[in-house]
Amino acid sequence: MKQKKMFLALFGAIIGVSLLTGCSKDPLKNMTNEESRIYITNYDSTIHFSSFNTYSIADSVAVIKNGNLQKRTLSESDAAFIQAVKDNMNARGYQPVSNDAHPDLGINISKVYNDQTGVISYPSYWGYYNQFWDPYYWGYGGYDYYFPYVSYSVYQIREGALSIEMVDLKDAGSNKKIEGVWSGLIRGEAIFDASTASSQVKALFDQSPYISTGSIQ
Repeated sequence: MKQKKMFLALFGAIIGVSLLTGCSKDPLKNMTNEESRIYITNYDSTIHFSSFNTYSIADSVAVIKNGNLQKRTLSESDAAFIQAVKDNMNARGYQPVSNDAHPDLGINISKVYNDQTGVISYPSYWGYYNQFWDPYYWGYGGYDYYFPYVSYSVYQIREGALSIEMVDLKDAGSNKKIEGVWSGLIRGEAIFDASTASSQVKALFDQSPYISTGSIQ
């Protein structure tokens, strides 16, 4: 049975430093975009990445919302992430080839969005603020002031992540199935910024030294 290995890194150690030094009451509020990012990598430990030599990467980025593929795009940010993956794969000794050249590895990049909706209720909200309302002021002396419903607020949060998946195409023909061999996930603030695509992708590959042909440039 194949084993899976997963690594998670929180970029920066400012939380612990801040708590020890007492410089900030709430260090999370002072985190930069870079410090907020989390890098997660997962791979099949039974795979020898040195057995692969070539790869092909999709020429656009998939946009997935709430588990459904919406479209594929090629924005400035998309292009930057595609190029960053190419740069890291080339540096590890892999050769890029076209999709019809039977590559050993296939790589796909996705932007993943998940919407979460919730309700916050305030059952005692109006009971607290009734003290500031005077029925006598409005000409209704002796009347009780109340709202016949519970006060509540509806909120919606959209979480975004960038996912990179690597699949084995070399043995797909003989096995009649395509198996994933590596995946990387980035979460945090401003992760789709084209100017930081290179450093973000590099962080994933830095966590994955096993991705190599054995002839790293």
